[in-house]
Amino acid sequence: MPDLVAPTARLRAAWQEAHAEWGPGQHEDGFGLHPCDDVDSPAGFAAWLARLTPPSDRPVAPDDTYAYRWIVEREPGRVRVLGGIALRPDCDEQAPWAGHLGYGIRPSARRRGLATWAVRRMMDEARLLGRERLLVVCATDNVASARTIERCGGLFEGIGDTRFGPTRRYRLPLRG
Repeated sequence: MPDLVAPTARLRAAWQEAHAEWGPGQHEDGFGLHPCDDVDSPAGFAAWLARLTPPSDRPVAPDDTYAYRWIVEREPGRVRVLGGIALRPDCDEQAPWAGHLGYGIRPSARRRGLATWAVRRMMDEARLLGRERLLVVCATDNVASARTIERCGGLFEGIGDTRFGPTRRYRLPLRG
C-alpha cells in the first residue's frame, strides 16, 4: 500500500535509488529539482530538502505553499520511493507552463495507478487549502499523464505553448 510522505533525509538512499532509475538527462516532475541542485552530496541533498520545506517559524499561507510529497511503498526491511508529487501555489510564475500540480513515477513503478492515487490525495490537500480548481498540464505526447488527469476529473481546455513545447491543459475542479 503506497503512502505520501514529506521529503526527508531519512529516505536519502531510497530517493537516490529512484533518481538513478530515471537516468541522466531525464526530468523527474514532482520533486522540485532545479538543474543547479546538487543531490549527490550529503550537504547538497540537505540544502535541496531545506528548499522544499517551508520554515517552521512562519505561518503557511495557501497562496505561497508548495506541498511536496514522496510516493513511498513500505516493504519488509525497507522503504522504496516510487515517485513524487508537488502542489504549486496559484500565484507562482510556474503555474502557466507547469500547472499547479506536477508528478512523476519512476519507470519501474509505472502502470500501477500510483499517479492517479497520488493526484487524488493531493486534490484533498488542495481542497483543505481552499482551492476550487487546479491547472494541470502535460506534454502533448504524454498519453499516460493525460489519462491520469482525465481519470481524476480533469477537463481538457486545449493545447498551450510553453517554453518547453506544446502542452495539454486541463482544469481539475475540486468543488462539486
